[in-house]
Amino acid sequence: MTIDRIPPSRAPRSLAAAALGAGVALALALSSDAVAAPQAVTLPPAGADFDYQIGAAYPPPAGVTVVSRDHSADPAAGLYNICYVNAFQAQEGAESDWDSDLLLRDADGNVVYDDDWDEAVLDIRTADKRRRIADKVGEWIDSCADKGFQAIEPDNYDTYDRFPEYLTSDEAESYIALLSAHAHERGLAAAQKNTTDLAGDRGATGLDFAVAEECGQWKECGDYTDAFGNHVIDIEYTAKGLAAACQGWGGELSIVRRDLDVLPAGSDGYVRETC
Repeated sequence: MTIDRIPPSRAPRSLAAAALGAGVALALALSSDAVAAPQAVTLPPAGADFDYQIGAAYPPPAGVTVVSRDHSADPAAGLYNICYVNAFQAQEGAESDWDSDLLLRDADGNVVYDDDWDEAVLDIRTADKRRRIADKVGEWIDSCADKGFQAIEPDNYDTYDRFPEYLTSDEAESYIALLSAHAHERGLAAAQKNTTDLAGDRGATGLDFAVAEECGQWKECGDYTDAFGNHVIDIEYTAKGLAAACQGWGGELSIVRRDLDVLPAGSDGYVRETC
């Protein structure tokens, strides 16, 4: 199964300021989309030794206590497990798994693709479509809970930022609030994946902690800690990024360097380093 991630070439950048009126728009959007109120969940311990295994599951290295794996995999026994779901885009080649009208289309009726990963973008522009998409992703969340995961990691929250001619941040927040609410109903914490620009709205969206790619590389770790405290997990893909993250946040955040393809241990090209 192909796993979607945000590569360095499209890692999010923080905007200078939030758009005027965003809070009012978000409140109106959430009032039409929100479901059950969040319940108490368990967060991954801050600063824990973390391994990112969304490419393939393998025995965690010694000392690791928190692992992220794809929803198709089983959790690692005895550890805190985060369940990865591609929430805003269809997996490569999986367009037929979705109702046709839930795939975002341009003015000519053509499906809009994220060319970096050859993935069709999902259409979250109406409350009805958001609910229908959330129902399908909710089945994956249910599977995560049934398997024994403790949290979910909904990826591609920032799709709106890469396709601003079609999607808005309010739509993204309204939709992810549905996912976090469903996760909480199943006793799972919900992570904000990247997207520092929306971190300040975590109270409305119901997101509990952050999974950031390359916050050291892009000098964004402080943007996440402002919203989530030390409940931030950072994945770096370069030696420079790891050094920056460790210098600024080592011992406080969970920080790991992985190879860009997130290969399993023992594979050619496998990289895993920590502070």
